[in-house]
Amino acid sequence: MPTIEELRQTRIEKLKKLEAAGLLAYPTETKRTHKITDVLQNFRKLSGKILGKKEIVIAGRIMAQRGHGGATFLDINDGSGLYTPGVDRGKIQAIIKQDKIGENGYKFFMDVFDIGDFVELKGTLFTTQRGEKTLEVSDYKMLSKALLPLPEKWHGIQDVEEKLRKRYLDILFNPEVKDMIQKRSVFWASMREFLIEKGFLEVETPVLETTAGGADARPFITHHNALDMDVYLRISMGELWQKKLMVAGFEKTFEIGRQFRNEGMDQEHLQDYTQMEFYWAYADAEKGMELVEEMYKYIAKKTFGTLKFKVKEFEIDLGKKWEKYDYKTEIAKHTGVNIEEASLPEMEKALQKLKIEYDKKGFNRVRAMDTLWKYCRKKIAGPGFLLHQPIELDPLAKKDEKNPKYSQRFQTIIAGSENGKGYSELNDPIDQAERFAEQQKLRDKGDEEAQMYDKDFVEAMEHGMPPTCGFGVSERLFAFLMDKPLRDCQIFPLMKPK
Repeated sequence: MPTIEELRQTRIEKLKKLEAAGLLAYPTETKRTHKITDVLQNFRKLSGKILGKKEIVIAGRIMAQRGHGGATFLDINDGSGLYTPGVDRGKIQAIIKQDKIGENGYKFFMDVFDIGDFVELKGTLFTTQRGEKTLEVSDYKMLSKALLPLPEKWHGIQDVEEKLRKRYLDILFNPEVKDMIQKRSVFWASMREFLIEKGFLEVETPVLETTAGGADARPFITHHNALDMDVYLRISMGELWQKKLMVAGFEKTFEIGRQFRNEGMDQEHLQDYTQMEFYWAYADAEKGMELVEEMYKYIAKKTFGTLKFKVKEFEIDLGKKWEKYDYKTEIAKHTGVNIEEASLPEMEKALQKLKIEYDKKGFNRVRAMDTLWKYCRKKIAGPGFLLHQPIELDPLAKKDEKNPKYSQRFQTIIAGSENGKGYSELNDPIDQAERFAEQQKLRDKGDEEAQMYDKDFVEAMEHGMPPTCGFGVSERLFAFLMDKPLRDCQIFPLMKPK
């Protein structure tokens, strides 16, 4: 069995044969007249059933090759058309015959062309006795010589890490991955479509920030050479910037983009991912929940054609009545801890009894409550909204007017996980400044996820910000509806170099 390097060297020798014949291995131009999808859709007309036979030119990659004496069958794929499950619309069979292109032309093709090469084929269409739509080749041209072989067609790449590292090959041979990529595109397009139809304006806010704000997360730090200062990659989808747009008089804004959090990796968390956040002036958490429920149903129907999903061990029906869960009640039910009365040592004792691991660096009551909740949420199927979180957890949310110990925050719960979070946004600048100061104290004590004090944002808010509902959801929702790990649902996930 030849090694990869030996196979590569063989192909380089074939490339030299092309050059020796005065032909280009990587020409710029192709005279393609039809995409393969178009050929298949208009086959009767192009094959001469209506207008008479005429030559066409297609281009694509050789995916398979089968020789039969003086004839060779090829499978050509140009990737045209959207991927449809069960139908490979970008593939057609071609046949090269020695008696059609001549002995020398046939021998040259067999000596130089390989599976994986991109080719241009000229010829006429016909249907074989087996009913296969086929192009009979009268001329050919190399468009791109592949120097490495493709993985074996029926098995592809078996190692999971190698699949993600060489994602382009996994996509080439795995219809499920192609399907996922198409659905991912529809997912974000339908979210954008929904929000625009509701009157939201799409905006872009800075990715580099002098203060990482809008979330409890550890940021990436980089250096800005022109200004000679350290800056942060954003950890939210422009939350504080979009609120400044509320101050500026905009009523509805949203942004879809990449954000970055320098934290751990697991099936639900990555450091570089897509997020959407919207901000809606003169709306509160109640209106936000109504809009979010409608939006999730719209996206699910557009992307997957259904509202019913199997996620992990849960059967999820987005079409049923969405529940509302009380934060304090759920923690007490599943752990026996009353978060209003329990001290930090008592919470830690409960965590240890439940065998829940946690990072002790900078650990405090806020982190203890959050860790207890994360244990509880795994038992909740949803769909529904988590309500009444302690105000300490929400430095950017309004206090509940009936019970100021709790915030006006809501989180979408689906299949034991948080798949979206929103607030009645805090717009009291004095209260905001005090909460930022408390967060800074936690940060000074070692809590790297506590929020930074953002003086510019407080100043903007002092000019007046209307009542506003804000909400954010990441690509975790897409991964959950696909019932796959988050990393598998990124097209090119970040991989550690070998």
